[in-house]
Amino acid sequence: MYGRGRRGGSPAPTTGGGRGRGRGAPLPSPMASSEAGSISSVSQLGREMERLSTVQTEPPASTQPAAIPAPQQQKQQQQLVPASSVKFAQRPDHGTVGSRCLIRANHFLVELADRDLHHYDVSITPEVASRGVNRAIMRELLALNSTHFQSRKPAYDGRKGFYTAGPLTFTSKDFVFIYFYVIQISIITLISAQQKREEIQSHYQVGIQNRPLSSQGVPAGKTKGCTIVGRSFFTADLGGQTEIGNGIECWKGFYQSLRPTQMGMSLNIDVSVAAFYEPILAVDFVAKLLNLGDPTRAATRPLSDSDRAKLKKALRGVRVKVTHGEQKRYKITGISPSATNQLRFAAEDGKQKSVVQYFLEKYNIRLRFASWPALQSGNDSRPIFLPMECCKIIEGQRYSKKLNEKQVTALLREACRRPVEREHSIEQIVHFNDVEQDDLAKEFGISVIKELTCIDARVLPPPVLKYHDLGKARTVRPRVGQWNMINAKLFNGATVNFWMCVNFSSLGEQMAASFCRALVGMCNNKGMVINPAPVFPIRSGHPNQLEKTLAEVHSMCNNERKQLQILIIILPDVSGSYGTIKRVCETELGIVSQCCQPKQARKCSPQYLENVALKINVKAGGRNTVLEDALNRRIPLLSDTPTIIFGADVTHPQPGEDSSPSIAAVVASMDWPEVTTYRGLVSAQKHRQEIIQDSAGMIRELMIAFRRTTNQKPSRIIFYRDGVSEGQFSQVLLYEMDAIRKACASLEPNYLPPVTFIVVQKRHHTRLFPTNPNQTDKSGNILPGSYDDCSVLFVGLEILSDSLENLRTVVDTKICHPSEHDFYLCSHPGIQGTSRPVHYHVLCDMNKFTADCLQTLTNNLCYTYARCTRSVSVGSMSCDAECAVPPAYYAHLAAFRARYYIEGDVASDSGGGSTGPPVRSEAAPVRPLPAISPNVKNVMFYC
Repeated sequence: MYGRGRRGGSPAPTTGGGRGRGRGAPLPSPMASSEAGSISSVSQLGREMERLSTVQTEPPASTQPAAIPAPQQQKQQQQLVPASSVKFAQRPDHGTVGSRCLIRANHFLVELADRDLHHYDVSITPEVASRGVNRAIMRELLALNSTHFQSRKPAYDGRKGFYTAGPLTFTSKDFVFIYFYVIQISIITLISAQQKREEIQSHYQVGIQNRPLSSQGVPAGKTKGCTIVGRSFFTADLGGQTEIGNGIECWKGFYQSLRPTQMGMSLNIDVSVAAFYEPILAVDFVAKLLNLGDPTRAATRPLSDSDRAKLKKALRGVRVKVTHGEQKRYKITGISPSATNQLRFAAEDGKQKSVVQYFLEKYNIRLRFASWPALQSGNDSRPIFLPMECCKIIEGQRYSKKLNEKQVTALLREACRRPVEREHSIEQIVHFNDVEQDDLAKEFGISVIKELTCIDARVLPPPVLKYHDLGKARTVRPRVGQWNMINAKLFNGATVNFWMCVNFSSLGEQMAASFCRALVGMCNNKGMVINPAPVFPIRSGHPNQLEKTLAEVHSMCNNERKQLQILIIILPDVSGSYGTIKRVCETELGIVSQCCQPKQARKCSPQYLENVALKINVKAGGRNTVLEDALNRRIPLLSDTPTIIFGADVTHPQPGEDSSPSIAAVVASMDWPEVTTYRGLVSAQKHRQEIIQDSAGMIRELMIAFRRTTNQKPSRIIFYRDGVSEGQFSQVLLYEMDAIRKACASLEPNYLPPVTFIVVQKRHHTRLFPTNPNQTDKSGNILPGSYDDCSVLFVGLEILSDSLENLRTVVDTKICHPSEHDFYLCSHPGIQGTSRPVHYHVLCDMNKFTADCLQTLTNNLCYTYARCTRSVSVGSMSCDAECAVPPAYYAHLAAFRARYYIEGDVASDSGGGSTGPPVRSEAAPVRPLPAISPNVKNVMFYC
């Protein structure tokens, strides 16, 4: 038993200033291809190199690459573990459970010619963070040193990987480049044609990052002229651009990556969409962003402080070109602290001159928007002010900031296509890309079979769900991934004696009271025991006094010695207060709350009331349903011995946000053998760090809680880890498995229960398509189930109520890993668009699961999701997470909730100029999250 145990341009318009500029790894573009933000000429590259050299480091004193200091070298060795040194769990067998069906996947078989591949390492000193700049450097290097490369056409990934289809004239060589840059190219390895054949024929493939038989050594097809975003390529030839609001437009493109699979090398191709800035005049962008209508009508009105802050945030980092003079390019760092008509600078004669006067005299331009601030380039000490009406946003710049709800809806409308449409689009992309005609494809001897891969899949049977014996329906077998509990009662209905309602909306008192009566009636009808009378009558509060009102309610109840078990909150009509409410209730007052939308309270539909009742029950300590096989101890490797199931996830700040920490969350099951109740812990850690820093401490605390609630210590651990890319597998496995061992050893000497560690991947591009129209749901997707190597994710936003059909498809052949244990599981209904399966990859398996055991367990767990009577929830903005196994999804919810606790800690934007976000080394230390109150932490507060 264990116990508790940069340098900028000139400051005025009179001078020019500078110009702006895992497995399944991305296919590198050919060396001659262009991309957004790439450098196309020697002179442009020179200016970019000069800028970067002042930002990153001083030029080296010699032509040799700078040596890494010993302590830093040691630190790198500790952090970087080669993938080849970690052996992941091997596939035990292939699954057999379920009825077989034939489907298609967007994987295309790749045939490789008998040619040797050479892999070289590239080291650029000083280091450059931009892939585009790195590619530009290498293009110039090849052009200036063609004799050393023998006219070969290498593939370069923009980082370290450099690949050729034959040997170079050297094994290692340093090239001294312009602007003090040193490029060192050294041979790493050679894979002969014979080795390639043997590896593919034996269904064995070393990790993608370690071999040139990977995506880094394969051309990207028709990527010349495409705008590159991550692993996707965007071009007007694939459907054009569509406005999605506020000066942002949607571009269509395609994603591709090369993967080792059981059938050989496979090219995964999918359609992509991304948000880009519209290439319009800056004044038109401002009008769209701020909803000003015709900008000429608003030209004389100064912008408010809030509009200035919004504009500065939206335009920071955007590249523009001026429409007068030499049409130079600039990168925006902020906006001027005052209106353009108030800006003055020192002219060449030493006299002060206004910007308005300068443009009139120099360019004969009379500024019409002089009451608006100017765009600022350079920095605060040497600013360059650019009148907005003389600037145009350069085409091809991705919008990486957070989209609003309207933009998200419009973007998803473009992204979500029915399976037939998406499959047709993918086939068009394959023919458009035409890899065989690419110079690199010819160089490396690559050809692609232009047909989607046919796969044998299986539809798994759904589990039987157990409800309370007092209901008419004691057990339910879901159909098509959904069921109703109209005749069933909650398995464990919670008892709530003290509750209250606060109304922050415009609902009248009578309507709010009617909603509460209906909600309490639904809860009692489903098996809960809730006092029909609240502690105090409904309290109305002003949306601007949220914290004060909540504190008063808390004090009133405490004075009556009636500690609230549930506080029902009708949210304000205008969104934006949910995070504040949760932070105050859960970290300051110790109140478990249930928020309700005012529009839903007005409708008061039975379906909505039932869904809210399910949430209230688990927040009050109850359980909605359990697996009948779990109760009867019929689930292998779960119900035979005390087993704890963990879920873990790390959520990161929005793109472009450099100051907020990442949030880690770990949840664990607190009941056995039912495994339906999960306690969650959260922790803040370094910005964008994926490895959970405090995993040992959180695991230890959850193990102790499991012991206290079940009176047994776990004899087996099953760990579902969400959010890990394939390039991070080794690091996460080593660090977090070590944390599990440390947590166990700290509880009891020699206590080391066997662990099965599974990574849950949702953000991938494998899509599954039916071959038989009789084996689809109403949306045309494959039936939900478990596909051993094919994970499907819900990517829609709007709910189509008639599109739900059976789930449960699983894939573990052909498109799965050649030797390691992984599978794809489609455990949810297709709502809108094409289903995306969830990919489960077993990194460590001390419990020796068979394929059928793990696939069935994972599929069955998906039916224990607490928030609705479907195998997963639908209709949420966080649609990617909702398709995963519940422990992983609960961890996502807990981490997402914790981000609300710190949203007030991030400084808001001001209207003045800025040099941009701080560099990482100057970032403030991570502030700990406010502690969650114990009574809140003991229940599933995040649901």
